[in-house]
Amino acid sequence: MIRCFRLLSLACAVFFLSGSTGLRGQSRTPAQWVNPFVDTHNSRWFYFSSASRPFGMVNLSPDTDTKSTWSSGYLYDSPTIRCFSHIHAWQLSGIAVMPTVGTMQGHLGMDAYQSRFSHEGEVAEPGYHKVHLQEYNIGVELTSTTRVGFHRYTFPRTDSAFVLFDTGAYLAHGPTEHSEVRRVSDREIEGMAVMGKTIRRPKETPVYFVARFSKPFAHFGGWQDSTRLTQAVNRLGGKHAGAYLHFQMTDQESLLLKVAISYTSLANARSNLEAELPHWDFDRVHRESTDQWNAMLGRIRVEGGTEAQRVKFYTDLWHSLLGRRILSDVNGDYPDMTGPRPQIRRVALDAQGQPRFPHYNFDAWWGSHWSLNILWSMVYPEIMDGFCNTMVDMYHNGGLIPRGPSGGNYTFVMIGDPAVSFFATAYNKGIRTYDVAAAYEGLRKNAFVGGIRDHAGYEHRSPAFGGGMQYYETQGWVPEGIGGPGGHKDGASMTLEYAYQDWCLAQLAQALGKTDDATLFRQRAGNYKHLWNPATRYMHPREKDGSWIADFTPVVDAFNTRGFCESNAAIYTHYVPHDMAGLIRLFGGAAAYSAYLDSCFIKGQPLGFVGANKKHASTWVDYGNQPGTQMAHLFNYAGKPWLTQKWVREVKMAFNDTTPYGGYDGDEDQGQMGALGVLMAIGLFEVDGGASTQPFYEISSPLFDRVEIKLNRQYYEGERFVITTENNATDRPYIQAVTLNGKPWRQNWFSHELFQRGGELHLRLGTEPNKKWGTKPPPSLSAPAGRR
Repeated sequence: MIRCFRLLSLACAVFFLSGSTGLRGQSRTPAQWVNPFVDTHNSRWFYFSSASRPFGMVNLSPDTDTKSTWSSGYLYDSPTIRCFSHIHAWQLSGIAVMPTVGTMQGHLGMDAYQSRFSHEGEVAEPGYHKVHLQEYNIGVELTSTTRVGFHRYTFPRTDSAFVLFDTGAYLAHGPTEHSEVRRVSDREIEGMAVMGKTIRRPKETPVYFVARFSKPFAHFGGWQDSTRLTQAVNRLGGKHAGAYLHFQMTDQESLLLKVAISYTSLANARSNLEAELPHWDFDRVHRESTDQWNAMLGRIRVEGGTEAQRVKFYTDLWHSLLGRRILSDVNGDYPDMTGPRPQIRRVALDAQGQPRFPHYNFDAWWGSHWSLNILWSMVYPEIMDGFCNTMVDMYHNGGLIPRGPSGGNYTFVMIGDPAVSFFATAYNKGIRTYDVAAAYEGLRKNAFVGGIRDHAGYEHRSPAFGGGMQYYETQGWVPEGIGGPGGHKDGASMTLEYAYQDWCLAQLAQALGKTDDATLFRQRAGNYKHLWNPATRYMHPREKDGSWIADFTPVVDAFNTRGFCESNAAIYTHYVPHDMAGLIRLFGGAAAYSAYLDSCFIKGQPLGFVGANKKHASTWVDYGNQPGTQMAHLFNYAGKPWLTQKWVREVKMAFNDTTPYGGYDGDEDQGQMGALGVLMAIGLFEVDGGASTQPFYEISSPLFDRVEIKLNRQYYEGERFVITTENNATDRPYIQAVTLNGKPWRQNWFSHELFQRGGELHLRLGTEPNKKWGTKPPPSLSAPAGRR
C-alpha cells in the first residue's frame, strides 16, 4: 500500500494535540508520549477509547460515527460528535450520553442533537479526553476509573441545559432491543440496556448503569418509541427509549456526572460506583488514571531514537493494554452466557475475600502468538494469568476453552484454537495460577472433532463440524469446499494453523509429563507437509478428492485467495513457526529459502508491507493482518540474521507514522499490532510464540539506545532486563557484535530462563551486515525439547 502521508504541518499539529503540549525530549512520562489520534482516520468501534483505564470495563470517549463495527467510534475527519458512550469493546457497546442546551431533541435521535467540534484545543491522552461542543458552547472533559465513567461539563448560562441518556440508541454492532431508565432521586438515575444479538455474539446481552450528578436536576423526562413523553414520569422504557435531565446553569458552571456500569445487575453497578468513585474530585481521578497508565507503560523505559519513534512506541504499548476489557464487577461477579440461560457467576476469591483476577472480554487470540502472547508473558505476566483464569472459568461453565468471548458469550470468531498457544506460552514461562489440569483437558478437547476448532467462522450450532476436524483427524489435512454454516471455511489455513496448534499442545503435554499425548500431537504437527506442492513450491490447497485446486496463484487482487483465511499462499506458505527447519528443507535448503523470502520483501516494500484497502491477498508481505507478522524474523532460521535485522527495521520504519492517517494500515485488533510494534522496536521476538517447553527470544536490532524492562518479581527472579546499543542510528540496523551480561554472545537467540533472571544484552550496530555473527539457526522446534 502506498501510504497517504498528509501535510507535515498536520503531523506536527496532531502530535501536540496528543496531550503532550509543550513537553520536549526525554523528560516526558510514558503516558505523555502516547498519541491516541494515531491512525484514527478509519477507526473501528473498539479501537479508540481515550478515557479508559488499562483493560477498563468503562471505555469512555466521543463517538463521531455510531453505526457499524467498522469505521465507527471516533473518526478523526468526521465533523460532528454524536454522543459520549461508555463501552467500546469486542461486540459490546452501550450507554450513550450527550449534554445539550436549547430545545430538548433526544427523542429525534443523534442526527438531530449531534454537535460540530474542532480539533483546536482538543486533548486526548491515556485516561482523559477534552473537547468543545460548538453547537452548544459546552466544554466536555472525560476520565474514568475501571468501572465508572466521570464527566465534567462546563456550560454557558442557560435555563435549558439537558443531559441526554440515549439508552435505546443504535451503537456500532446493532440495535438496542430494549432499555429502561428510572429516577432514583433528584441527583441519581438508574437503568439498563439490552444489546441485540449479532452474528458473532449469539445472545442478547444486558448492561446496567447507575448515574449520579453533582447538583440536582430540575426535571426528569424522556421518550419511548422515539416519542417524547408529555406526562410526568419516574420510569420509562421500551424500544427506542431514553431519558433527559433538565438543569439550570450559570455561566461557566461545571456539572459533574458519574456513570457506573455492570453486566450483572443494578446492585453491582451501584457497588462499583461506591467502591471506585465515592467522591467528586474530577482532577484527582484524572491524576490517578495518569499514574496508573504511567505505572503500566513505565514497565518498559526507552531512551534514544527519534521523537516519532518514541511516540509510536508508547502508543503501541498503550494499545496492547487497552482493547481487551474487564467484564467482572468489583466483587468478582460476571455474566455467563455459555449455557441455555444466562447466569451470574463469581471468580475465585483470595483469603481476604477479594477477586483473585478480573474476568475478561476479548476478541480472538488469532495471531496473538506473534504479538500479545510474547509481550504480556515478558512484561505483564499477571495479565496473562488473568486471561488464562477467564478461559478456564468459561471451560468449567460451558465446556469449551473460548476463542474470543463477548459479554460471557462464545463468539467462535475466526478459526482454530489459538488459545492453546496462549496457554502453552504462559505455562512454559511459569505463569500457572489457574487450574492447569482443567486447562489442558479443555485444550485437548478442542483438538478433536466437536471441539472449538470445529466452530469455524461464527458457527454457533452444536455440535458443529464446520472446522473440518473430521478430515484433519482421518487424513491430516482439511480440504476446500467443506460446506456448512459460518464463515472462514479455508482448509489450507485451517490445516496450517491446526498443525502449529498441535505442536503447542505437544509442548504443553510434554511439560505436564503426558508423554503419549506429546508424541501424538508432535506427529500431527507435521501435517503441514500435506499441503506442500513441489510443483508450485507453495502450500497449495486441496480438493476433497486430494487433488490440488486448479487456477492456483499465490497473489491475487482480493481479500483472500481460495483456501486461505484473510490472506494468500505467498504469506501462509511461511506459516510453519514450529518447524522452520522442516520448511526450509522443503524449499531445498537455507539458500533457496532465504532468497525466496527476501524476494517477497523486495516485492512487498513498494506496497508498504500491507495489502491495500484490506486486500490481504494482494501482496507478498502483509503486516496489516495477523497471518504473516513473523516473516521478517524467519531469516534468523535460514542462517542470514542480517536480513532479519534489515527487514524488521524497514517494516518498523514503514509503520512509524504518528498522524491520524497512518501507523497501523490495517486491523489493529485490540492491541495485537501494537504489541508487535513494541517487540520489533525493542529487538526481541519468538517465532514459535514462546510456546516451547524451553522458550527463547530471537534478536534483531532495537530502535533505541537503551530499553529497560521491569520484571514482575511475583513471577520472575530478576528486577530488570536491559537492552543497550552503541552506534545506533536509522542507517545502522546491522548487528556487529553482542554481549550478554558482559560476555560475548554469538547466537541470534537467548533463553527465557536468562531473561527472567534479569541482565543486560548489549548490541554494537553498524551500516553494513556482519555476516559471521549469529548465523547458526535457533534450535529446531519440531524435535523433542533438549537443553538450550
